[in-house]
Amino acid sequence: MPVVSNPDIMMGKPSIKGTRITVESILERLAAGESEAQPMEANPRLNTDDIRDALHFAARAIHADVLYPIKAPD
Repeated sequence: MPVVSNPDIMMGKPSIKGTRITVESILERLAAGESEAQPMEANPRLNTDDIRDALHFAARAIHADVLYPIKAPD
């Protein structure tokens, strides 16, 4: 899996290995409605496997025993 975390790169945020592209930025783009192809067009170093690895990483992170407080909409 090419998702790595290095404190010297993007403040340690999980990112695609060999890039400064964070998992967070990929997820935000997809959540905003972009197609899988759009982040790859904006970042030519990304490929389909990178997008899927970011999604897989996020899914595994959600499985961790951590509380995620979410404020209810007003």
